[in-house]
Amino acid sequence: MAVVIRMMRAGAKKRPFYRIVVADSRRQRDGRFVEILGYYDPMAKPFAVKMDESKVKGWIAEGAQPSTQAASLFRRAGIIAARPSKPTKKAAAAGAAKKAVKRARPRKVTERKIKARATRAKKRAKTTAAAKA
Repeated sequence: MAVVIRMMRAGAKKRPFYRIVVADSRRQRDGRFVEILGYYDPMAKPFAVKMDESKVKGWIAEGAQPSTQAASLFRRAGIIAARPSKPTKKAAAAGAAKKAVKRARPRKVTERKIKARATRAKKRAKTTAAAKA
């Protein structure tokens, strides 16, 4: 069973409120869950987050995968490590250069089109020569 840590909506219309839960990945977003770890209230100013850190760490240690939003909340709370930094500009420039080189190569489809046009031109020349004779 694949276990995930995700947010389950529990608020009224236009008033979102989320519970942070551990659930089977095959279940619906608001369906059955294994355990409630805390809550997140985005409508509060500033937004309110409360969770049991020991339970969260325990579930992650057991292999539960947090959803994108849940992981973001855990990073803010300092429960999980920050994301690795983005690649440097040099690395990005090298990747762009590789893409440019790939685009510059002639494609096989283009070569086929050129050959097809040449054969059609030869056929037209033959038919016009035969018509004149």
